[in-house]
Amino acid sequence: MTATLLDISRGVATITLNRPEARNALSVELVDALATTLESALNDPAIRVVVITNTGNTFCAGADLKAAAPGQAQSQARSFLDVFDLILDSPKPVIGRIAGHAVAGGVGLAAACDISVMVDTAQLGFSEVRIGVAPAVISVVCLPKMRRSDAMELFLTGERVSAARAAEVGLVNYAVPAEQLDAKVDEIIAMVLRGGPNALAASKSLLRRVPEFTDRRAAFEWAQPFSAALFASEEGAEGIASFRERRDPDWIPR
Repeated sequence: MTATLLDISRGVATITLNRPEARNALSVELVDALATTLESALNDPAIRVVVITNTGNTFCAGADLKAAAPGQAQSQARSFLDVFDLILDSPKPVIGRIAGHAVAGGVGLAAACDISVMVDTAQLGFSEVRIGVAPAVISVVCLPKMRRSDAMELFLTGERVSAARAAEVGLVNYAVPAEQLDAKVDEIIAMVLRGGPNALAASKSLLRRVPEFTDRRAAFEWAQPFSAALFASEEGAEGIASFRERRDPDWIPR
């Protein structure tokens, strides 16, 4: 059984975590496969959107604690940090289809996705404190999405919460019934595909870059030429022309 599955259809690459017998725990094999498959999809010019999902009733149970202890030498080609970097730096939208529970590192993977939809029967939790550690690495992707008070509660108690609560605190975007999961993901994909590929990449860049500024004037001075370049681009010209001519721009799938 391969650790990840890949399906490509109409510009959408769906990567499926495929270790249901181990609750999709992050083994060396799974992390390597996920990073390699994700990188391949992001480098394919025919792919516009990437979806990450799972088989079984658990999206991802975090580190594989039955394998070698984290931090020990392993024959690992890629790390979980590579996966985070690929998602966060990706110019293409990455959608999380969270069809099961997310625990520890699995929470980080769900939160790293640009937009996540979680089935409402699933639970989410930072279980690290209950085995004597802390959610250090995944805090880098989770904390920017959460209020400090919510993060403090979830980090310190280690309690699992509902998908609805996960959406409330910002770790996922939506909690939906299982029978509506695919429809909601498809709806998001369709909306995202209406955006220009370069514009989508630029929007992700804004979300990374602008919060780094501590001076408002400096942020404006950086953003103004960034915006001007987008308006002057071929994609910008096509988008404006399509608006004036009341037609779809040429990047929308037909």
